[in-house]
Amino acid sequence: MGTQRTSFAKLQRDQAKKAKADAKRTRRQDRGSDSPVAEEAVLDLSGDKGGPVSASDLLQLVETLHQRFESGAVSYEEFEETKAELLSRLPID
Repeated sequence: MGTQRTSFAKLQRDQAKKAKADAKRTRRQDRGSDSPVAEEAVLDLSGDKGGPVSASDLLQLVETLHQRFESGAVSYEEFEETKAELLSRLPID
């Protein structure tokens, strides 16, 4: 007995999955390349020690930092350092 061949429906599902993954990868790369201004803001704020910054601004910077890390623009050590510094500046009520 021979092996069963892959059905046409399975081939279509696999191709659709691959196309979806390619589209997602492209969106992530495009989103990451649009953040030079946000990158400067993270660097500026991390250099400013303890200045008054709103919690929403700090959380936005943490989100930007995560996106930069996922795109490979920031090393793990720099990511952890900057994230810890930003989170330490969050006001706790």
